[in-house]
Amino acid sequence: LERSEIDASRETPIDRWMGWSVKTEEEKETESVAAANFVDSMDTSNYVTVELEKPMGIIFEENDEKFGGIFVLELKEGSVAHTDGSIKPGDQLIAVGSNKVSGLSFDDALGAIVASEADKTKLVLFRGAANDFYGPTGASQEWLDEFIGA
Repeated sequence: LERSEIDASRETPIDRWMGWSVKTEEEKETESVAAANFVDSMDTSNYVTVELEKPMGIIFEENDEKFGGIFVLELKEGSVAHTDGSIKPGDQLIAVGSNKVSGLSFDDALGAIVASEADKTKLVLFRGAANDFYGPTGASQEWLDEFIGA
């Protein structure tokens, strides 16, 4: 079956409905992969809450500047966090105790953990990519405040 080519500036909704798209097969495949990898940041099942003693043994890394915030790079083998097993590399740090740290700089977010005086420090982490949390489909601040209890 031969496909007709449509100039991108002239494409209409009916063209897309009929399958007459200006998108190449590669572009369509990229979109479907992105949709398959989507993690809903307003679904509580995509969050992990854990209470750990210090030192936790978590190595954090800062997200790209356009997102801010920090994520778990790795866990030191044999550490409290490693033994607990709840935290995974790639998890986004969202809150320390009831303090929201999402979007903060590396020093400020890590400072919240250091400043915690509790025997066990409560961490709330998002199990997904920075783009899923901070991007256009990310959780609203109102939802996040309610979820964290801030």
